[in-house]
Amino acid sequence: MVRTTLLAAHITCGALGLIVGPLAMRAPKGPGRHPALGRVYQGLVAGLCITAIGLVPFRPEVWPLAAIAVLTEAAALGGWWMRVHQPHDWLRHHIALMCGSYVSFVTAFLVVQYQDALWPWVLPTLVATPLITRASLRHRSPRATVEVEAKATGQ
Repeated sequence: MVRTTLLAAHITCGALGLIVGPLAMRAPKGPGRHPALGRVYQGLVAGLCITAIGLVPFRPEVWPLAAIAVLTEAAALGGWWMRVHQPHDWLRHHIALMCGSYVSFVTAFLVVQYQDALWPWVLPTLVATPLITRASLRHRSPRATVEVEAKATGQ
């Protein structure tokens, strides 16, 4: 009974995370939909992580997926922390961490669907890394851009 409940919650959080993640990414930034969807996404990542860890005793062979869930949670929390505390060049890091957490969702989904294949473990990262890099560089904070230009000109 516990295993069935955990698995149902895990699948629900994963499926909804796969939907909510892109909605948050595409939502207009600033107050409103983006932060609201981001909070929903954070909750789904937390639920996914907790249930993944809870499923390991029932199926020890899924521990690699639980490890991915923990890293997904770490990336999502790191992205949230960047937004809240806004350290140097926070926006670029926020984008990279949040998108990286979504890549973990996709990776885990594909690994479960194609259990005997190696490509689901690497393809999402290979496809997403250049896209995330481009997006995070395009959204570099103005302060960071000025600092990079000052270093380049020796000022």
